[in-house]
Amino acid sequence: MELAYYSDYAVRLVNTEEPARGKDSLTSVEAVRDLFGANASAARRATDADVTRFRSVRARLRAVFEAADKGDETLAVDLLNSLLLEFPVSPQISGHDYRDEDGRPLWHMHLADHPSNATAGYAAIAAMGLAFHLTEYGVDRLGLCEAAPCRNAYLDTSTNRSRRYCSDRCATRANVAAYRARKRLEADRSDKTGLAADSVQRTSASGERRPGFSGR
Repeated sequence: MELAYYSDYAVRLVNTEEPARGKDSLTSVEAVRDLFGANASAARRATDADVTRFRSVRARLRAVFEAADKGDETLAVDLLNSLLLEFPVSPQISGHDYRDEDGRPLWHMHLADHPSNATAGYAAIAAMGLAFHLTEYGVDRLGLCEAAPCRNAYLDTSTNRSRRYCSDRCATRANVAAYRARKRLEADRSDKTGLAADSVQRTSASGERRPGFSGR
């Protein structure tokens, strides 16, 4: 089963909104259909009513990532379980589109949804994919980008659990900002050191004596 493929449904939906920037691309039925990617048959079920429903599911999925990002594993699992209960799927063996050298099907597991609407189908696959990823790799593999104000969701698939940003662009931006901050701090320290040294030199040149020092 392609866990990354299914769990990416959750990431794609969560990242249609950037709360800190006040941006939201999920504003039309066309935007909803785009989320399904190559699953054209599922996308065709979407209607205008799904825009509001998708936003509701998006908020609940983001809450899972936020709980995981804060290290609250129990809350993340509880939130995800509530989605799984509300939007169930049925695992099925499938062999479509995949053949071995002899032309026989390459059997694999597939998540079959039985939705009453497009939102239910998408939410079922997104929640199950995220659940597989969480149980396989750990809650700490669900992250939110540290490059403020981004906060996009991502799935950490690095070998050493070191991912902190949603994209190379955000990583570069954060590194440049950190470098500039270090340089400003170094410059401030250098200025303060220079001022202190200059003050000492002026005091020595004027021949001033410390209080209580008689010179004997």
